[in-house]
Amino acid sequence: MNASPKTSSGEPFAAAIGRRETRLVRAGFIPLVDASILIAASELGFAAREGLQLDLVRDVSWANVRDRLAFRQFDAAHMLAPMPVAAQLGLGSNPAPVVTPFTLGRGGNAITLSVRIYDGMRQQTGLSDTADALACAKAFAALVASRKEAGLPPLTLGVTYPFSSHNYEFRYWLAAGGVDPDRDVRLVVVPPPMTTDALEAGAIDGFCVGAPWNMIACERGVGRIVAAKQDIWPLAPEKVIGLRPDYIEANEDTVLRLLQALDRSARWCADPGHHDDLARILALPQHLAAPVAILRRVLAGEFSLDDKGTLRRIDGYFLFHGPGANRPSPGQVLWIYSQMIRWGQVAHSAAGEALAISACRSDLYDKALGPGAEQQLDPSLFAATRFMDDLVFDPANVMAHVEAAAIRNQGHSATGEAPE
Repeated sequence: MNASPKTSSGEPFAAAIGRRETRLVRAGFIPLVDASILIAASELGFAAREGLQLDLVRDVSWANVRDRLAFRQFDAAHMLAPMPVAAQLGLGSNPAPVVTPFTLGRGGNAITLSVRIYDGMRQQTGLSDTADALACAKAFAALVASRKEAGLPPLTLGVTYPFSSHNYEFRYWLAAGGVDPDRDVRLVVVPPPMTTDALEAGAIDGFCVGAPWNMIACERGVGRIVAAKQDIWPLAPEKVIGLRPDYIEANEDTVLRLLQALDRSARWCADPGHHDDLARILALPQHLAAPVAILRRVLAGEFSLDDKGTLRRIDGYFLFHGPGANRPSPGQVLWIYSQMIRWGQVAHSAAGEALAISACRSDLYDKALGPGAEQQLDPSLFAATRFMDDLVFDPANVMAHVEAAAIRNQGHSATGEAPE
């Protein structure tokens, strides 16, 4: 394995850096493949090269990560892309300010249903094993409708956090098929590492989560993947580095060094030639504690959709580095804001748009890495984007996208709180 950079005497690189004081940065993370950049930055010496001691702390839920960052137990955190947006809008049970100067890549999520539910969809609609995400959504809607007619209770579906890409992507997929997420099914919060066990135990009927937990459910024979993040919105940011504004103000040099380390780590993680090593690092007990073979296939975008050998390959399932992968985008932030509006977590306002965009600290990214760090940005990151149901989102007109949706929550909560 390509080990952490060391001096000729074999001591860690950090120990040999004399020109810079080593600064401790304590960062929380959830065991998911999209923590790769953070994990590799610590394990392979990219942080040490910048004079940082990156101390990673594995946590169990996004609510924990949010609270520990707010209460200063963490200096930085692996976070869902919508979490800083929600924080800046004052949503949730502990809305301490959080911003992000770095996106940890794109891709990585999938929607998995129990084998029992998937078989029911096939029996009722004749759904093909090669059906696309929209066809699967419509078949699921047909099953939900038939269960309702029979007087059966609503199905229970797991998401990882109320303010998460998983919640918004699952809701988008459901609504595209004709299911009202707030009336026709029951959405509950399940921490990512618990999703497969909850599905196997029958506590939930499906979930949307990041890798590797979808693949693990399929290989156990308890789940069937019916949609991936790329099917819903290929350009969507997934996880980010979250920082408190007061920490940035007091430690800007440390933050800039951290961004430089993360950039080098992202470039390393993006190289397919490093994926064998990356899979072995992620598999360690202190990181993901998942099988190396599954992690290696996930990194390659190779999926076992079930335990019968049905395969799917998604090129670029994880985009750790490349055009638009790491620099926070105001346009993408506004789509997240539009989904908060659509599902009743917040009311629209010009001030709300400004607060949402304030979560995006691309100025720090540019200061650390230079304005040309991500050359040839994909223009579709900033222009109108078409989704799986042919709805279009234009960052210049947030409400047009919301109002075009046939299924949406007309009201809004003052806090946007949901069970955590």
